[in-house]
Amino acid sequence: MNSSDLFRFLKARSSVREYSGEPLDPEDIEYILAAASTAPSAGNREAWDVVVVTDEDIRLELALAALEQVHVRDAPAVFVVCANYVRSMTQYGERGILYAVEDAAIACTYMMLAAHARDLHSCWTGAFEEDEVRELLGLPQHIRPVALLAVGKGTPPLEPMKRMPVDEHVHRETW
Repeated sequence: MNSSDLFRFLKARSSVREYSGEPLDPEDIEYILAAASTAPSAGNREAWDVVVVTDEDIRLELALAALEQVHVRDAPAVFVVCANYVRSMTQYGERGILYAVEDAAIACTYMMLAAHARDLHSCWTGAFEEDEVRELLGLPQHIRPVALLAVGKGTPPLEPMKRMPVDEHVHRETW
């Protein structure tokens, strides 16, 4: 893949909130998880974990915890990507909390791109009640849910989202 191919690939991905309901192939799930395991992480601590949710009842409960965002219910799979503080704090102390959240975010990004590479669609959902998700999935206290990644075959938007010009984000040398 050359740089032009990569840029086209990245621009073609979009958040999708409407899914066909067709189940994911187990090979797709394993591919997405394998891609996450290649993500860089602070000190190679890999301070992330994921709960794969395909059960319809649990997806419904996740959607309710996600402020009733129905795409979480409708996607055939939801990857609940979590920060694992213990893995990074053992090496970095309090700073390890931030590193674990960063590790989870990078792993989730890789998962989202892996889904796109498999001609699947996804939507990163960050708005949810953490305590409800924690209780629903039985997460230990040192595990923080960071994102709900809904994945499935969906209907992408007809028009790409308008993006800010890159120069509005960039500061050179100083602010």
